[in-house]
Amino acid sequence: MWTTALDRLLTHLMRTGDFSLTYPDGSTRRCGDGRGPSVAVRLTDPALPRKIVLNPELAVGEAYMDGTLSIDDDDLYGFLSLAIGNSRDHGQPWFRRPLDALRHAGRYVQQFNPISRARQNVAHHYDLSGELYDLFLDDDRQYSCAYFARPDMTLEQAQAAKKHHIAAKLRIEPGMRVLDIGCGWGGMGLTLARDYGADVTGVTLSQEQHALANARAEKTGLSDRARFLLRDYRHVTGKFDRIVSVGMFEHVGVPHYGAYFSKVHDLLTDDGVALIHTIGRARPPGSTSPFIAKYIFPGGYVPALSEVMRALEPHALWTLDIEVWRLHYAETLKHWHDRFMANADKAAALYDDRFVRMWRYYLVACELMFRLNYQVVFQLQLSPRQDTVPLTRDYLYPASQTDWHVQAAE
Repeated sequence: MWTTALDRLLTHLMRTGDFSLTYPDGSTRRCGDGRGPSVAVRLTDPALPRKIVLNPELAVGEAYMDGTLSIDDDDLYGFLSLAIGNSRDHGQPWFRRPLDALRHAGRYVQQFNPISRARQNVAHHYDLSGELYDLFLDDDRQYSCAYFARPDMTLEQAQAAKKHHIAAKLRIEPGMRVLDIGCGWGGMGLTLARDYGADVTGVTLSQEQHALANARAEKTGLSDRARFLLRDYRHVTGKFDRIVSVGMFEHVGVPHYGAYFSKVHDLLTDDGVALIHTIGRARPPGSTSPFIAKYIFPGGYVPALSEVMRALEPHALWTLDIEVWRLHYAETLKHWHDRFMANADKAAALYDDRFVRMWRYYLVACELMFRLNYQVVFQLQLSPRQDTVPLTRDYLYPASQTDWHVQAAE
């Protein structure tokens, strides 16, 4: 029964490409139009056909982690490219649509993130060993999309360009009070304090990030201008000239969007500016991959712009600018993957081989979602007033500094 159901699923999905699947009993199913490189997958666990039919995204990822699903030549890029591209073009067969509808209906429960749950979700990912992140991030530990202002940039240059691009949108001036919501390991806040003279307060729920960010501030002599608090953004008080939030909105959860934007409004001065940088989907609202929700970012969600704007509109904040970054995150993730795999032995020593396969699956799947399945990055520039920044983007690209982003990154 389950082998037949999986055959039907494959026949529906894998219409392009050259794909073959060998079942635990040794039989092989071939799908696609035969074009392109061949991708051959083997299953060794008899329970996998049932698991894949019921929840393909989770079951396939888990099987790859466990080694019960193997790919000839370990061609994970080829396999996921076929799977993601075909799924994008053909969708789910009729017998899977009710299950997907139930998953979509339950997304509000999955994304319900009160403070106690938000803290647990953050700890699941960001309180992993700091040594792990040293294996694949840049020296500043920027764990968000880099900005490749020039195609040949190194990861370090592109991450620096990202920070300076955001600083330009914020129109930072010396002495400005800046709140960094979801400050990570402090890289953005320290840059704004060091290079722009800002007075920065960063907040995070990660104990590891909190400790390292403050240690970095102390080491670089910036602790009088950059302090980092172990605090939920909902508990922040006071007024700030600028608010920056990079890669944190994905953890807010749709049920909390209204409260988030209300808080941003309340914390900004009347002429303040906020810059919200988030992964987004260039399609209608959806739900989080079960694999990502279980193993990588519990409580996380990549929003559609429509649901962000619906939540933002009631809160007396002008949308001054929306910029869409397309393939920048795909390139960032490719750098991370290559660095991680070059250090796979060290990662296995920190955890184990199963963790290495899990992390590789996460990095490759995310990269290909940006390349093949309408995933982007949104930057929203917000303010209580409509005239707090110039009326065109010319100020970001001064004619006298045509290579501004490149120079700032070097």
